[in-house]
Amino acid sequence: MSVAESQNVEWKESWRDEYLKWICGFANAQGGKIYIGTNDDGTVIGVQDSKKLMEDIPNKVRDVLGIIVDVNLLAEDGKDYIEICVNPNSYPVNYKGEYHYRSGSTKQQLKGQALNQFLLKKTGITWDSVPVQGVTMQDLRNDSFDIFREQAILSKRMDRKDVDATNKQLLDSLNLLENGQLKRAAILLFHHNPEKWIPGAYVKIGYFESDSELRYQDEIHGSLISQANRVVDLIFTKYLKADISYRGVTRIETYPFPKDAIREAVFNAIAHKFYGALIPIQISVYADRLYIANDCIFPEDWTLDDLMGKHRSRPYNPLIANTFFRAGFIEAWGRGIEKIKESCKEAGNPMPEYTIKREDIMVMFKSLVSYTDQGTNQAASQTNQADDNSVAARILKVIEMEPMLSQKKIADIIGEKYSTVKYYMESMKKSGVIKREGSSQKGKWIIL
Repeated sequence: MSVAESQNVEWKESWRDEYLKWICGFANAQGGKIYIGTNDDGTVIGVQDSKKLMEDIPNKVRDVLGIIVDVNLLAEDGKDYIEICVNPNSYPVNYKGEYHYRSGSTKQQLKGQALNQFLLKKTGITWDSVPVQGVTMQDLRNDSFDIFREQAILSKRMDRKDVDATNKQLLDSLNLLENGQLKRAAILLFHHNPEKWIPGAYVKIGYFESDSELRYQDEIHGSLISQANRVVDLIFTKYLKADISYRGVTRIETYPFPKDAIREAVFNAIAHKFYGALIPIQISVYADRLYIANDCIFPEDWTLDDLMGKHRSRPYNPLIANTFFRAGFIEAWGRGIEKIKESCKEAGNPMPEYTIKREDIMVMFKSLVSYTDQGTNQAASQTNQADDNSVAARILKVIEMEPMLSQKKIADIIGEKYSTVKYYMESMKKSGVIKREGSSQKGKWIIL
């Protein structure tokens, strides 16, 4: 037999009624074929009573599963075997109340959260569109609506007349009501305590000296609309230390991570999180790196390359994503990761690193300080190499020729941002590669 066992093909030596579970699994997945009368390596060994099975199998499938399958009688080397062709079903199929699913080369019985997700998908309902009992418009406070209105006006993604509508009209225009009931998205976005219905709908931030040593932490609760900017503000006011410099009388703050990239990553994590996992978003801050981790569910046909490259927007929480888009928090074109990468590149940071598992994603940002430390060490050992084009090496070459130049002038000469050059030069000072002699106006740089 030339057909190999795979995700869509199963071999069985003889028929057993329990194989209705396998047919159920194929129907709930991408369909497939079961061959009765073949051993584990695909060799046809034949079946007894093939004519009877040709009648029994389709009848049992119809009576137990409620679907129709094609059953074909085949022969090889004088031996009969049976082919059962199962088409994917657009509605959920159950075997005596159990839901089975073909994944890879195995059959799984769906339970708990996996079953809930399967049923929602098969019925065309998104997780965030499910109505919630026991909560009304009167339970929603105005503060989250005020934040949304202000952000929507600033983003110019809603007209003034739409924003000035009543709270109920606003929710209705955002498709957050169903027959007057609040959907899950409405509670998450606008209720001051969504965790009453959906535990884990908050953000944890911690500062770590090492993986095992937590220095301090915070939790940000409340509506998702109110969480968004509060999370970003807390990261940059409490967890990150800015390098302060002055250009004339203008104070300049340079953080180890680009704020636009962190904001985009935080907003995307909040908008696209799988809230059914009941686990908070976790942000871990170290001296030289920052992690953002959250549970999520990607489209089944996506790969890491699809996520990292240009792709159309396919949000798991379309109602939450749409509201965040109207508020100007996220884009609607699947450009979030591209914007993060562009922001890191512009700031001189290395590209973020993504770790993706079945139902969670983690992004790691490396600080500009640690990145420039590496570049400085490399440049210091390669200063005399003419083909060394690293930022640190170019800075050193300029200093060799013009030691009296300011950091701003050096940045202009090598074509890098002032903040990038400042970080490199501060790192080289700390590493003992260069030092400054004299005043800021009349001093000079010395290569050690």
